[in-house]
Amino acid sequence: MKISASIYSNKNDHLEKIIEDLENHHMDMFHVDCKDDLGVFADIDFITSKSDIPLDVHIITSTPEPFYEEIRKRSIHNLCFQHEDLPTKELPSDLNVGRLGVAITTNTEIEVFENYKDVCDYILIMATIPGESGGKFDKRNFKKIRDFQNKYPGKKIFVDGGVNGEVSFILRNMGVYSSVSGSYLFNSSSIGSALLNLKTREVESHFLVKDFMVKLDECPVILDKHINLQLVLETIEKGRMGFTMVVSDSGKLEGIISNADIRKALLDNIQQMDLLDIQKYINRNPKVIDEEFTVKEMISYVKQQSIPLMYLPIKDSQGNAKGIITFMNLIKGEL
Repeated sequence: MKISASIYSNKNDHLEKIIEDLENHHMDMFHVDCKDDLGVFADIDFITSKSDIPLDVHIITSTPEPFYEEIRKRSIHNLCFQHEDLPTKELPSDLNVGRLGVAITTNTEIEVFENYKDVCDYILIMATIPGESGGKFDKRNFKKIRDFQNKYPGKKIFVDGGVNGEVSFILRNMGVYSSVSGSYLFNSSSIGSALLNLKTREVESHFLVKDFMVKLDECPVILDKHINLQLVLETIEKGRMGFTMVVSDSGKLEGIISNADIRKALLDNIQQMDLLDIQKYINRNPKVIDEEFTVKEMISYVKQQSIPLMYLPIKDSQGNAKGIITFMNLIKGEL
């Protein structure tokens, strides 16, 4: 996942020193916030004269036309406008930027992206109040991220607001392309230490697994009593996760059955397919964690396992299936 440093969050240093420090720490992008001020383009010109690090510009204005003209004069890598402030809820297609996006607040539904999907490459989800430095990440945005990925799989997701080391790990795991860091980055003992936390380290936990897991109603699930080979294959195909959870009528987690289990079943019965009993190939004792686990506890559990885990079913204290955590996006999130 790319880290974009919100340069105006540093209130103590001159812009040239901020650029130099971030250059020395190999920052991925410079995030530039603009609240209806055309003067921001002087800073943009200064930054581009000092550094080749890509710019990540976020403009909040109700009169975008003057900004369009200034944008066309420059080469900006990522640029987005705040949806709630745009008067016509549309953007031109000729701004000639690397990527064009639209930003939304936590209270705005992702369906507004329909207005922009033909011209925009990404969405910026504002996880705190726009312009508020040091705010806390609103966990409602975890579901917003999943919903957007499902609805617009070809579009990228940027996140701004409340991103610390723990939130960064969750976002990487979810496949978010880029996150903006401001106060966390500049208020730390060193930029290098903060950047390491944002990219790799484990930190103190405040979120629980249930805050960001894929909920049960979004998971591939099949009732134990209904299991047959065709239904299992259809459920795995529709779920696009490589497995399906198996639950009882009462909601208890009975196990999982994966693509690997299906392959084994087919190989074992290749000569006599009519004898295949798919019930025998359900993993009745999968690796599983409780929904009340913290992020730190989850990571510790994964590290203790002798084999790599691509996903973890989630249950509650009564053994009821509650959802799933997958780790497939951790690699994708680093690209």
